[in-house]
Amino acid sequence: MSLFIKKDLDRLIADANDPKLAEGGHGGGALKRHLTAWNLSMLGIGAIIGAGIFSLTGMAAANYAGPGIVFSFVIGGILCAFAGLCYAEMAAMVPVAGSAYAYSYATMGEFVAWIIGWDLILEYAFGAVTVSAAWSGYFVSLMTKTLGVEFADTALKLTKGPWETVTLASGEVAHGIWNLPASFIALFTAWVLFRGIKESATMNNIIVFVKVFIILAFIAIGWGVIDSANWIANPDASGLSRLVPLPAMVDRHGTEYLSFGWPGVLTGAGVVFFAYIGFDAVSTTAQEAKNPQRDLPIGILSSLIACTVMYILMSLTLTGVVNYKELAVPDPVAVGVDKIVALRGWSEGAQHVIAFFVKFGALAGLTSVILVMMLGQTRVFYAMAKDGLLPWFDRIHPKYGTPGTATKLTGVFVALCGGLMPMSLVGELVSIGTLLAFVLVCLSIPILRKTDPNRERPFRTPAYWFVSIGGALACLWVMYGLPVDTWIRLFVWLVIGFVIYFQYGKKHSKLRNGK
Repeated sequence: MSLFIKKDLDRLIADANDPKLAEGGHGGGALKRHLTAWNLSMLGIGAIIGAGIFSLTGMAAANYAGPGIVFSFVIGGILCAFAGLCYAEMAAMVPVAGSAYAYSYATMGEFVAWIIGWDLILEYAFGAVTVSAAWSGYFVSLMTKTLGVEFADTALKLTKGPWETVTLASGEVAHGIWNLPASFIALFTAWVLFRGIKESATMNNIIVFVKVFIILAFIAIGWGVIDSANWIANPDASGLSRLVPLPAMVDRHGTEYLSFGWPGVLTGAGVVFFAYIGFDAVSTTAQEAKNPQRDLPIGILSSLIACTVMYILMSLTLTGVVNYKELAVPDPVAVGVDKIVALRGWSEGAQHVIAFFVKFGALAGLTSVILVMMLGQTRVFYAMAKDGLLPWFDRIHPKYGTPGTATKLTGVFVALCGGLMPMSLVGELVSIGTLLAFVLVCLSIPILRKTDPNRERPFRTPAYWFVSIGGALACLWVMYGLPVDTWIRLFVWLVIGFVIYFQYGKKHSKLRNGK
């Protein structure tokens, strides 16, 4: 039987809406429909605004694009607008859990669907790992710099993984042992998700209000003290190129690579692209939406538009207040707040109060990202297991109506990786995994328009040939700008996935076995 056997769309939707089939034979019941358009929009914003704006913005500006990071966000926003329109059509037409995995199963066949499902683990699970590391950085900054808590040397070593270094109280630089705060927040978030989708959405709504308020407050107090000289990274250039530093060879992880210049802006777009990935997580909750055909496109597109505007304003403010060379830190927004307070001449007490609220807002914001990323991961696992390609993960908890087994294992996985892996390595891997998923979703639109033209489409992508092909090419373009070592890690990850598919997934596929 062909590797590219396809699942019929009618069967895909019927399986999702049939409680008996949704049980997967484990007696747990179906996923519960609690989410409205408002909930979905808030979930999107909850996932999008996080590590990308609170942590990766500074690193990408310092290492890749300089003040030109604003162009990186513009490129990422345009690219995501194309992908978002494609996601909106697919999510409304195929309102099932699994997101791009389910869409690919219907359009490109089982093997491609497996690749996407395996690839989505990079996006959601490792995305949660990256954000948990950022959460840890802000937590330590809040405790030590803002609240004045002094950590013993052993405690400091428990805030970084073994591949990272930490400066001890004596000034000595030592390797970390385990990033304990990152592991803690992963397990706490998994517990919230386990208790129910309604409870998770309520918690996310509260957090979103907090972090949006913090971001808007940062822009408001910082805009008036921007020093435009911080934006002039290349005085000899003209026009927009003045914001982009001259190309330079920079040593990173023992390797030299070209950074800055417009190639640096492109690389920066690939790195900060991680900041946009939340909108597609909305589509994984299709089976828990009350009216998915109408509400999913609203949730996807509204959250993407709102966050793109905030990203552009935030990056302009941050690089205008602080020189980009000073932003290569885990908590660049905290650095920006300290600078704003100093420039405004506010008292030391005011500085501590503002710094506390900003860092608290960052912690809250990062928590909601972890929540939505892990939510997306568990729903992808659920969809793949329901098709027989993975074991156990389709078991629904009888009381809470959530994929209990998938949630527990995802929580443990994120906690382990968050405790051990460095944020910079995982962040780039997440970006390339997400881009690959977006490429295949964009290509699914013209394929289904040709193979199933009469299918009802509650939302239709405008100018679909231009948007879908343009979106796929744009994603490939940004992938091209990512470092070579990131491509190598993606290849290794896919090889591991191939082994699992041919040893387990292919043999247990319900579609292949006529179930």
